[in-house]
Amino acid sequence: MNPRAAASPSPADAAFARHVAAEMNAKDKIMNTTTATNSNPAEVYDRFFVPALFAQWGPRVAAAAQIAPGDHALDVGCGTGVLALAVAERALPAGRVVGLDASEEMLGVARRKSSAIEWVPGKAESLPFEDASFDAVLSQVALMLFEQPVGALRQMWRMLRPGGRLVVAVPDRLENSPGYLALTELLQRLFGSDIADRMRPPFALGDEPRLRGLFVDAGIGEVAITTEHGPVRFDSIDAMISTERACVWTLGGLLDAEQFERLRRRARQDLSAFAATDGRVEFDMPMHVVTACRP
Repeated sequence: MNPRAAASPSPADAAFARHVAAEMNAKDKIMNTTTATNSNPAEVYDRFFVPALFAQWGPRVAAAAQIAPGDHALDVGCGTGVLALAVAERALPAGRVVGLDASEEMLGVARRKSSAIEWVPGKAESLPFEDASFDAVLSQVALMLFEQPVGALRQMWRMLRPGGRLVVAVPDRLENSPGYLALTELLQRLFGSDIADRMRPPFALGDEPRLRGLFVDAGIGEVAITTEHGPVRFDSIDAMISTERACVWTLGGLLDAEQFERLRRRARQDLSAFAATDGRVEFDMPMHVVTACRP
């Protein structure tokens, strides 16, 4: 099999691609623009979202994949390297760790963190490696953003050696993340669906039957799905709102200064239930962790 050849999209992939494209309004195009803070989107992601949401999940996903010294492991959609770094702590120096992402901005940040990890540009739907190259393939908070999730899963499955482990983590449904649900409802009241719906794509695979169906469509029938809880933490309500405004996947570029100020004032009231007495914000954002073992 040509490792660079992308498979034709399945009907499920085609429908999913239309859904995400409509909601996200060409994420790749947005990635090439500056955010409202005039910062590199990858820098914003790494500075604010990684500590608030994602840093805790790297070690947990690596543990779910049972990464051991000497393993060869691939992180698909590695972003700025949160998961790949956690995998490297377990697999290196005897093993090999590769982080792949379609965004050169993300990889640029990741490369500054480790030279021991191979940082490779590429798309999940056409992984540039030979069959059976890895003992473990992992992906954290990325599958729902791929253009063809089923095609990406087929490629990840192709990468695994016999006995290899696949682990994919995606957020649970928006309704089970109370802080983000409250923010989405506030955006709906203030600005309508066009803006509020931009909060939904990260949670697009939160429905467990739908998520399981993607693996079945990819030819991965024996999977286990567990739902694990983890907190989202921001220094304040203002910090949470400012971070979302700067994020290209959600509110980046959508709110002008007047709209942002309206949102910030209302959020201090409407999200106050998630703030402690010192102003710090915390709420649950569960993850579905899907595991499978290649026969």
